[in-house]
Amino acid sequence: MNNSLKEINMKSWSIGKITEKNSWENFLFSLSIEASVDPFIAGQFTKLALLVNGKFIQKPYSYVNPPNSKNLEFYLVNTQSIGLSKELFNLKIGDAIYVRKKSIGNLTLQKIPDRKVLWMLSTGTAIGPFLSILRFKNGLERFNKIVLVHAVRYSKDLNYLSLMKQLEKEYSGKLILCTVVSREKVQDMLFGRIPYLIQNGNLENFTEVNLDPKDSHVMICGNPEMIKDTIKILEKEKNLKKCSNEFINHITFEQYW
Repeated sequence: MNNSLKEINMKSWSIGKITEKNSWENFLFSLSIEASVDPFIAGQFTKLALLVNGKFIQKPYSYVNPPNSKNLEFYLVNTQSIGLSKELFNLKIGDAIYVRKKSIGNLTLQKIPDRKVLWMLSTGTAIGPFLSILRFKNGLERFNKIVLVHAVRYSKDLNYLSLMKQLEKEYSGKLILCTVVSREKVQDMLFGRIPYLIQNGNLENFTEVNLDPKDSHVMICGNPEMIKDTIKILEKEKNLKKCSNEFINHITFEQYW
């Protein structure tokens, strides 16, 4: 979203500073930012913005860090097209950045009913909100099992794998990690797309956990096509239903504003 600076209520924004930057292959990168923002709930997202050629360019991004972290962390991909991601990729440590103070989002534990199993399905950089929730830990004690699924194209894109494995150890058997790649076959990782792995039963077989309406709640974040296809499969073949403002059901997914 592009606006002139006159159109922006700058009281809604905090001017932050880049404190750390990590760059990986396939134009993936992360930014750590020191900024003052309103208290947020693990799993929510905010907006980052820059002033580029007189235009205020802003875009929503999920927190990777838990709410009690000193610095804010975001996991991003540089699309290389004209837009904010390219500008963010060019930032250096010490550079200024705008962070929207208020955060929102559907992927919070507050919106989830009591279930035995909590599924977290993600693709690419959308692993962020689930890492925020898992690192914070609050509210997860009511689930017997948590299944974290992270799908990428190539195994080298699993840039937060060491953190995910660390969390798996910290949860002492409660957290089950499942990594998925779609462009290569890798030992101990599933091959394919999340909706098809649900449809053919491979996801349940790999994790040894059943997807059923009685015991399961599914959180989904990632590629819009993945979300659409996954919800379709879950509704049709697993009898799981989307949550709404009126009904608390089985499927929660994120829609960025």
